[in-house]
Amino acid sequence: MSYCLNPACQKPYNPDNAKFCLSCRSLLSLKNHYRALEPLGEGGMGRTFLAVDEDRLNARCVIKQLLPAPEIQSNSQAMAKATELFEQEARQLLQLGDRHPQIPSLLAYFEQEKRLYLIQQLIEGADLLTQLQRRGPFDEAQIRALLFELLPAIQFIHDSGVIHRDLKPSNIIQTSPEPGGQTRLVLIDFGISKSLSETGLAKTGTRTGTEGYAPIEQLRGGRAYPASDLYSLGVTCLQLLCGAPPSQLYDPIALRWVWREVLRRQGRDVGDAIAYILDKMVAEAIASRYPSANDVLQDLDRALPNPDRRSSPVPFWEQPAKPPPARVSAPVASPGVVPSLPPWDCIATLTHHGGAVRAIAVTPDGSTGISGGDDRAIVIWNMDSGEIRHRLSGHSSAILTLAIAKNSKIFASGSADKTIKVWQTETGFLLRTLTGHSAPVSAIAIAPDGQTLVSGSLDRTIKLWDLRSGRLKRTFPQRSSGVVSLSLGRSGKLLISGNEDGAIDIWQVHNGYLKKTLAGHADAVSAIAIAPDETTAVTCSRDKTIRTWQLKTGQLLAHPKPHSKPFHAIAYLPVAASANQTGDRIIASAGEDKTVKIWHLETGNLLQTLNGHTDTIYYLLSVDISEKLLTGSADKTIKIWHKT
Repeated sequence: MSYCLNPACQKPYNPDNAKFCLSCRSLLSLKNHYRALEPLGEGGMGRTFLAVDEDRLNARCVIKQLLPAPEIQSNSQAMAKATELFEQEARQLLQLGDRHPQIPSLLAYFEQEKRLYLIQQLIEGADLLTQLQRRGPFDEAQIRALLFELLPAIQFIHDSGVIHRDLKPSNIIQTSPEPGGQTRLVLIDFGISKSLSETGLAKTGTRTGTEGYAPIEQLRGGRAYPASDLYSLGVTCLQLLCGAPPSQLYDPIALRWVWREVLRRQGRDVGDAIAYILDKMVAEAIASRYPSANDVLQDLDRALPNPDRRSSPVPFWEQPAKPPPARVSAPVASPGVVPSLPPWDCIATLTHHGGAVRAIAVTPDGSTGISGGDDRAIVIWNMDSGEIRHRLSGHSSAILTLAIAKNSKIFASGSADKTIKVWQTETGFLLRTLTGHSAPVSAIAIAPDGQTLVSGSLDRTIKLWDLRSGRLKRTFPQRSSGVVSLSLGRSGKLLISGNEDGAIDIWQVHNGYLKKTLAGHADAVSAIAIAPDETTAVTCSRDKTIRTWQLKTGQLLAHPKPHSKPFHAIAYLPVAASANQTGDRIIASAGEDKTVKIWHLETGNLLQTLNGHTDTIYYLLSVDISEKLLTGSADKTIKIWHKT
């Protein structure tokens, strides 16, 4: 079925094969390839239609037609302003959409038969107002997750010099589930967005925005600031949380928000910390609000460990009191065989993420940490203070792997969205996006020269990239199953990969030559660690085993006993000479039992067990320079461990 775009047409529905409307004889396609199928909505400024692009295999898209209300069309000044806003929306989508997965892309903008049209990417899903009507009010955890997902996108918009000016539930779409069940929140309707250069006390703009969601400076004076968008987002959160429109959450006589009283009448409440954040977002005075989205994220990070904290300042990271002896289990050792080790203790817990933490990287000098996970955010933070330096967005799905160059200047991220992104460490600036994998990128490594990146994917391939140009240099021979893990030796010449079927492959990096394949695991090889001298490697698997390999011969050496739960992470630990005169190797492992276990590699004896995480540990990183151990977990935290 085709739909006629002539506003005066009395019978707009037409057969698929019709070129002209059977009722009014208007041409049914735009630019000879965009064809409307059915109306999606209509407002005071125009209409939107579900459409197809016949030049792109009938890919679905959205047509927006400028069609102001009659009273606007009859006023030349108002019509000129409406046209300006429509063109402005096209410019904003062009500027932002191709650079961020949470903003629709502009496909075309043109005039046909004296009407203006905008063609944009179709975002399939339901807006949050519809979600609220279908499922009922959100709970505190859902509001927190929403903020963690949307605030980086809003910060991106503001950093690009744009203010949205119309944030509300109907302008936020939750996409239909992608393969793997992931959804994302997308910001739509940039029709009244404004350049930051046009804002300020000296310039008054058009009074735009939606009453109830827009702050007073925007409605009365037409001025808009980053804090104005944060106000609108705060009101959106209050509506989703309480299940009531803004008019029922504000007392105009007392001049204050009463949302918490409304919530309590429903027999519900939220923690004081999240209440403080929401109240600060919707403060009437601009000076009392958060100045930036990053500032909101900073307080959200503080609030995560204990949502019931008061709104007074809280420590950025947790400094737990010295734990009881049961925190670290007593060593299990054979006298004369296993070196004595000082116990490890958790010295910090970071709460930078709103989802499982799946990857961590640290600069070689130990000063900067980088983390990523299911919330799709990459966080760059100070290792000493825990303070967030940058929160980066750009991936449309979970971050699965991170790698940092030896010179610390750049790092890379691999995602379930099938892409690799290369970033500047100091500024957080996105340098380039590498595409070529057809399934999630599960593991990456950067060679010591800082010029080559290796990536492994569930598409069963390993790829070699030139980091300077982004060029794909080589694709290694395809494997029998997906590549789950990678480890690059310190020389940059040796690469070991682990596969979903339990196979372990040893490669020459420069030519992609497969030297040998090792068999010893019955399930996916979750992680690989190569010894500093590259003579041995240790692997762990979802089959609940750890294996040690002699790399020259491929011989399976002694290994710890099978465990009760699958392993996800493994690393060699530095052992101080004073504690280890014999040069014995020590490893750490972690997985679904929520603990870190420290083993004597040669004997397979368990030395210590570190407790503290409350869910699966996905990542474990040994920082040799500071003798620290970092772990990332499904409990949304990063823990830093140190010898006491």
